[in-house]
Amino acid sequence: MPNSRKRPKLKIPKTKSEWFWDIIGYLFFFGSIIFLVSVWGKLPEKVPGHYDASGKVDRWGSKWELLILPGVGAILALLMQVLEKFPHIYNYPDRLNESNAKQFYVHSRKLLNQLKNICLIFFALILLESIGIAMGWGNGFGKWFLPIIIIGIGIPIVLGIVTQRKIK
Repeated sequence: MPNSRKRPKLKIPKTKSEWFWDIIGYLFFFGSIIFLVSVWGKLPEKVPGHYDASGKVDRWGSKWELLILPGVGAILALLMQVLEKFPHIYNYPDRLNESNAKQFYVHSRKLLNQLKNICLIFFALILLESIGIAMGWGNGFGKWFLPIIIIGIGIPIVLGIVTQRKIK
């Protein structure tokens, strides 16, 4: 059933884990935006604009650049939220059929949901890090932040692939 038009279109309610991830991801994301709004007037005109691989600021920019992170996060969340509603259009192995479609759809949708919310959490943390550095509250997360991001996104993908391979 390789053609997505021939796949069954199932209405499957969100799982508890999807609701949990959404609550955590959106709490972090909107919390960071509320925090940004609350400190906006106290922020200096120059804030961290970019970090190198070791987590050090390698470019400073206008505080208006801090709005890029919530903007990109909102677009990403919106697009991924829409994609979660159409799991029948994702790419699946040829073994997808009527009897296992629900299992594939739920699994794939849960993976997409996790990745969306992990990205929202990371965007929130980067925003908080930039605010903290700009305000002189610390030096940021340092050299461990990039590996944590890679591992934080990589683990769900690897686990998702392993789990999907077990679907018969």
